[in-house]
Amino acid sequence: MIAIIAGGAWTCPAQSVAPPQIAMINDAIEQGWADYEITPAKEADDAIWCRRVFLDIIGRIPNLEEQQEFASDRGGSRRAKLVDRLLHDDRYTEEYANHWATVWTNLLIGRGGGMDRRDLTNRDGMMKYLRDSFAANKSYDRMVYELVTAEGSTKPGAPGFNGAVNFLVGKVNEEKAVLAASSVSRLFLGQQVQCTQCHNHPFNDWKQQKFWEFNSFFRQSRALRRFVDGTRDVEYAELVSEDYAGEAGDPNDALVFYEMRNGLTRVAYPVFTDGTEIAKSGYVDDVNRRKELGRLMLDSQSLDRMAINRYWSMFLGYGFTKPIDDMGPHNNPTHPELLDNLSEAFRGSSYNLKDLITWITLSRPYSLASVLGSNNQIDDPSIGETPKFSRFYLRQMSAEQLYQSLVSASGGNAEGTYEQQEKKRRDWMRQFVVTFGTDEGDEATTFDGSIPQALMLFNGELTLNATSTKPGSFLDRLSQSGRSTRDRLNRLYMAGLSRTPTKREVAMAGELYRARGGKEIEMLQDVWWAILNSNEFIMQH
Repeated sequence: MIAIIAGGAWTCPAQSVAPPQIAMINDAIEQGWADYEITPAKEADDAIWCRRVFLDIIGRIPNLEEQQEFASDRGGSRRAKLVDRLLHDDRYTEEYANHWATVWTNLLIGRGGGMDRRDLTNRDGMMKYLRDSFAANKSYDRMVYELVTAEGSTKPGAPGFNGAVNFLVGKVNEEKAVLAASSVSRLFLGQQVQCTQCHNHPFNDWKQQKFWEFNSFFRQSRALRRFVDGTRDVEYAELVSEDYAGEAGDPNDALVFYEMRNGLTRVAYPVFTDGTEIAKSGYVDDVNRRKELGRLMLDSQSLDRMAINRYWSMFLGYGFTKPIDDMGPHNNPTHPELLDNLSEAFRGSSYNLKDLITWITLSRPYSLASVLGSNNQIDDPSIGETPKFSRFYLRQMSAEQLYQSLVSASGGNAEGTYEQQEKKRRDWMRQFVVTFGTDEGDEATTFDGSIPQALMLFNGELTLNATSTKPGSFLDRLSQSGRSTRDRLNRLYMAGLSRTPTKREVAMAGELYRARGGKEIEMLQDVWWAILNSNEFIMQH
């Protein structure tokens, strides 16, 4: 018995019948195509899809052996098997956990978080907590609750270590915990409230009162510095919950004050976004405000919708709203029914992230080619059109994906211990981080062809390793494989771009071959260098 995934061209064996959520996605997206009278792009070929799913699930391109393993599976369910392998096979657990720990570390503390000696945040502690969580496939709701309610110390090995504290430890002390409130609401509830600390928001229903009520949940939280003995150097920080007397000095009625634009002062107590109030006491023994907040967040549908919107955008390039973390009546989603149904299904799956990733990566919109044709020209979000997901939207690899792909292209993992590899990666990453001067200190990685970036990609250690011809290197092994020079050239293009070379590229390789005096490995080295430095290599397509 064979189960056919609706709208797709592949099949699943009966023992792993396609989850109904995949058909739900396909039906909703296809209805949108019908409504707009557009025809979607054709399905991407297997090699391109394989490269795409490797990048999205474990953060790097597949090597030749992995591509061949995928291609050699002649069954109708090869795509479903590959997703299952990347998510559940032990050989990929470490890469899966590292990739998603990196993604979430950047979201929670920024690419620069924990990189400064004066920073209370410990990046290694944040990464360890997330790596352990993803390796164990901790449920999304559990992870969010732990991040919002964590207490303990930041640094691995320190007494009371709890890596989850690194999310908030650098956000609770300064400016009345404003950043803690705005980060939690934005990242996990999809509500951008940073502006409302000063005034009512002009475009959504968040008011200044609502912001300070939400902010009140963080007023019992304090980050304590622990110093190296005999010095004023911070060794690590500790996030604690302590009694809060309120700004009027009465812990039985721990209120906060805020000033309105007209100069009047008002008071606020902890009230969740849905209007649920908790006790006004500031004594932790009476009520732990962050734990109450965590509990209320788990009951909120906003938590589910934000998770779906974020993961959808990570895999499809665009979310159901723009920006993804500003949701609400003022910002209508492109596919409201699908967003709601997926949110409900995610909660119904006990917030299993691997289930969610499976639904999305095996859906029809994820499988499409990245072609903008005459039949779907209106599906171009880059010029302001709402995304209709009738094709896969081209996008650049993240800097982290590029790094890991270059490491993979060199034929193996970076040398040294995990700590040494992390240091190398962070040093390399600094070349790509751009920090914007927004309230949230937003960051991005861009490949804008700056001189440091170009030099690093042209002649950096990673590229030199990847293009080495020393015994045992990728190129050395490649030169001894295959049946002919043409076959080896094909393999080279497959390794980097998941396609064979065009006639023009074959002709250019021939010219290089002659220019190198018939030394094939030198020709392959030149071509490989050009591939790794091409725009096509750094694109996810």
